[in-house]
Amino acid sequence: MNGPEIQISFAPGLAVFVAAERRSGRTAVVTDGVSSLGHVVESLGVPLTEAGRLLVDGSPVSPSHVPAAGETVGVEEVVRPQPVPGAPLRFLLDVHLGTLARRLRLLGVDAAYENEDIGDPALATLSARERRVMLSRDRGLLRRRELWAGAYVYSDRPDDQLRDVLERFAPALAPWTRCTACNGLLTDTGKDEVRERLERGTEKTYDVFARCEECERVYWRGAHHARLEAIVDEAVREFGAAAAPTSSSAP
Repeated sequence: MNGPEIQISFAPGLAVFVAAERRSGRTAVVTDGVSSLGHVVESLGVPLTEAGRLLVDGSPVSPSHVPAAGETVGVEEVVRPQPVPGAPLRFLLDVHLGTLARRLRLLGVDAAYENEDIGDPALATLSARERRVMLSRDRGLLRRRELWAGAYVYSDRPDDQLRDVLERFAPALAPWTRCTACNGLLTDTGKDEVRERLERGTEKTYDVFARCEECERVYWRGAHHARLEAIVDEAVREFGAAAAPTSSSAP
C-alpha cells in the first residue's frame, strides 16, 4: 500500500488474530486511501465478526469509514453477551464442530450442523438464508460477505467451546428438548407408541421416553445419562436457570 498512514491498536482479546508486532500498543499502517476501515482491519487478520466498536480518534465509526492520514484507530472486542437482532437466535456449525453442535442441542439451543464439508460458499449462503449465526474456527469462512452473522470459536476443546458460545450469546437454555442427532424438537411419548423400536432390555428397564418430531429417533434415560446430565447441570449453574425439562435423555 502507498497512501495515508494511520495508527492502529487492537484489544487484548484480538491478539490471536494479529501479527506479534501488533499485539501491544499502537502500530503504523499505510493504507491505500480508498479501502474501508473494515477492509483494513480484516487485512491485518481480524474477522469483522470478532471486532466490536471501531474507534477513530476516540469516536465510533462504521466499518465503511475510509481512514485518513494521521487518524488513530482502536479496534475493540465484541460486547458480551452479544446481541443478535433481526431473527431468533440460532446457530449453524461447520463440519469440525460436531461435538459442540450436539452439546448445544442437548441444552435445547437451535444448532444446525453440516456433518459433511459442503464448502465455505454454501455454508455462508445457508447462514444468510436461514439467518443463523455461523460458528467456525475457519477465519476465511468468517470473512465471507454473504454471511448473515458469525463468530469465531476460540478453543479446540469442546468444554471450552460450549462455555465460550454460552457466554458470548447467552441463548435461552431448555435442556432435553432437542434431538442431538438432527436438531428436531422432542415430545414425550408412551412406551406403547415406541415399543416396536426398542430392544428387549430397554423395554423392560425404562418407562419414560421421548421421540424426535423430525427423524423419529427415540430417547430415554440411558446408561450414559449421568454424563450428559453433568454437562447440562454445569451449563445451567453457570449460565442461568433452564426451562422445565422433559423427562427424556439421549439413549
